[in-house]
Amino acid sequence: MQDPKREEGSPSPGRKAPAWPAGALSAGQNGNGGAPNGGVPLLDAVLPAAALGSPGRNPRRIPEATVARLPVYLRSLLEMADAHIVTISSERLAEMAGVNAAKVRKDLSYLGSYGTRGVGYDVQFLLVQINRVLGLTQDWPVVIVGIGNLGHALANYKGFSARGFRIAALVDADRSKVGEIVADLPVRHLDELPAIAAEQTIAIGIVATPASSAQEVADQLVAAGVTSILNFAPAVIAVPRGVSLRKVDLSIELQILSFYQQLRVVAPRVAEA
Repeated sequence: MQDPKREEGSPSPGRKAPAWPAGALSAGQNGNGGAPNGGVPLLDAVLPAAALGSPGRNPRRIPEATVARLPVYLRSLLEMADAHIVTISSERLAEMAGVNAAKVRKDLSYLGSYGTRGVGYDVQFLLVQINRVLGLTQDWPVVIVGIGNLGHALANYKGFSARGFRIAALVDADRSKVGEIVADLPVRHLDELPAIAAEQTIAIGIVATPASSAQEVADQLVAAGVTSILNFAPAVIAVPRGVSLRKVDLSIELQILSFYQQLRVVAPRVAEA
């Protein structure tokens, strides 16, 4: 999804913005409280309100659940901006995001944005705020480890760059894949990971390997200085404190859908019996 046009001077995901003060955004100390597979953080994210143009206010704590909903609001706001809609009510944003209006208002209050009664929220202003809070005004170099079918798909996905995530390197342990060009990037060997992380200042590592090698790859990413990991492998991995870990398991999501699909099939039969 492309970003809407912004007014002159408004931050965009591809443009640098003043960096947050050290420690301004931290979920626990590692994004997962040191728990395997992304557990509950020890601390909520802390956002200095002054950074959003609200001098004199105390720093706001942003709960993890709110942080998780901000990208959903962002997607909805981008749709509104593409439709040239200037303002949006909390009710409409809630409807688009699949939550209730009170939750939307509470979430946006953490950003220092309370809207205007009878008018709603300024769409462009919210876009700037949420982009900035999520760190999307900066360029985040990403390395993908594991260039199989999933790795190929992720490397070719254009949505990452549109949101400020630059795929900087592709890595695989299979030497037969080394040198292959995928999405205009050469595949490099896993042994080069420390050098790649240093050369490209890698911020995020994506694990797209088989389950059997996921933990080893995560360990190598951490050893190379990568402090944020997105795990697509169907395995539970652990990372030390100071490293953020998020998990995407498509098979689990399909199994959950299977449960609800089964209910739809079985329930009418039970009712008829």
